Amino acid sequence: MALAEECLFVKTLQTADPAAMARDLWKNRPRSAFGPLSAICAGRGAPCLLLHGVGLRAEAWNAQIDALSARFAVIAPDMPGHGESPIWASAGGRALSNYVDVIADGLETPVWLAGHSMGALIALSLSIRHPRLVRGVAALNAIHRRPSEAAAAVRARAAALDGVSPADPTATLARWFGGSAPEAALEAEACRAWLRAADPAGYKAAYSVFAREDGPAEADLRRLAAPALFLTGDAEPNATPAMARAMAALAPKGAAHIVEGAAHMAPMTHAAEVSHALITFFEEADA
Repeated sequence: MALAEECLFVKTLQTADPAAMARDLWKNRPRSAFGPLSAICAGRGAPCLLLHGVGLRAEAWNAQIDALSARFAVIAPDMPGHGESPIWASAGGRALSNYVDVIADGLETPVWLAGHSMGALIALSLSIRHPRLVRGVAALNAIHRRPSEAAAAVRARAAALDGVSPADPTATLARWFGGSAPEAALEAEACRAWLRAADPAGYKAAYSVFAREDGPAEADLRRLAAPALFLTGDAEPNATPAMARAMAALAPKGAAHIVEGAAHMAPMTHAAEVSHALITFFEEADA
């Protein structure tokens, strides 16, 4: 697929009411093809690829799409079995490498790359396995060496999914948003709708892979050639600041950015700071 610089989305807001503006921000957007996947495309410039996490869809990046598209040609695909992308054939989706390969196969030129949660694991793996395709990588809320109790809990949650009926999102939202300020309620409701709409089989496939992963190996991080930003929130209980700093210390061109007051959904709840951090990182890495 050619990275479509002609695929533009112009956001229009009809009201100054904050609640209405927030609802508008998380609305679904038009899609274009990205290999076998569907993707939101916006802006012109150097290509910038945004990868969402399990149970979400490309609209989880809406705030960053708007901010980055002033400088970059942004491509935000739906993960297989999520949003408007089809689920895997029966043989696919059982390893992180399957997700990495479907993204790598859609790329023709090097990209600026950002991933959130499982998207961060895909982004880091792609950067390590295909260094010529990545100009710089930002890993948002990425796990690295889970404590044994956390590892057991995430594996138990994956095992409880039947792949047929939608999972109850209540506990997931509590982990993702934690004690976030009340103004995050609209973001939480958007995530609730996306989780309920996700294909149960696609969700189970992705979550099962995520549960088995423990982040990139230390040796792989040491050979990560691209500039790398590791961003998380100081209220994140799973992808902790300590993990972000550890990965940044291992990567030859690594840096950490901790967002004060943010939990797992920092790209949504602290959109302005996250967008600014990404733009600054990409532009400084390019310079």
